[in-house]
Amino acid sequence: MKIALLGYGKMGKAIDELAQAAGDETVLRVSSGNAGRLTAQALHSADVAIEFSRPETAFGHIRLCLEAGVPVVSGTTGWLNQMEEAKQICARLGGAFFYASNFSIGVNIFFALNRYLGQMMARQQQYDVEIEEVHHTQKLDAPSGTAITLAEALLEQLPGKEHWVGQGPAGPSALRIASRREGSVPGTHTVTYTSALDAISIRHEAFSREGFARGALQAARWLVGRKGFYGMEDMLGLLH
Repeated sequence: MKIALLGYGKMGKAIDELAQAAGDETVLRVSSGNAGRLTAQALHSADVAIEFSRPETAFGHIRLCLEAGVPVVSGTTGWLNQMEEAKQICARLGGAFFYASNFSIGVNIFFALNRYLGQMMARQQQYDVEIEEVHHTQKLDAPSGTAITLAEALLEQLPGKEHWVGQGPAGPSALRIASRREGSVPGTHTVTYTSALDAISIRHEAFSREGFARGALQAARWLVGRKGFYGMEDMLGLLH
């Protein structure tokens, strides 16, 4: 598989290392220092693009890939206000676009558990819920895309919760997301339900970036030859 890496930070380098070990070829590496190399012509040498860049560049990268007819896998967070437009471009051009806020297989099982637990807790009004996420100090966005994914799933399940908040006061209709930035933590997410009598928590802790990188490569291989918009639930066969 020939890969274009759009974004060559820690995640891009981890994906590159795993791809080479698997016998894949990275034909294009784009970072902020050589952004001019990213053209439709350069993309045509790749079977698939993997996009882990910055919130301000992600949408432009995705659009260029779709316009060039190159399947694109993206894990960049912080730009999702443009997601619907990206999906529309994908549909209009008959392209292939795979997005996940987190490519870890374990995290996506955690997402499914979160939805299932939310369904059960919807009938238990004595509990309030909060999400906590902890990441390394270099992470650019807060809350994390993974925490937002967890929160949005719960907003669909829990009566009385109408929106999530990351900063400032949170009334009873708000779902609080607490964000902490510490050292080199790859990512820890905890969902906690608390009543006057007890607390119930589910938690996922990443030990390294390798799980994210492996999931992104798996998604890239899965996407080649397909058309449409997909997520990890589609690839893993998890319940939406």
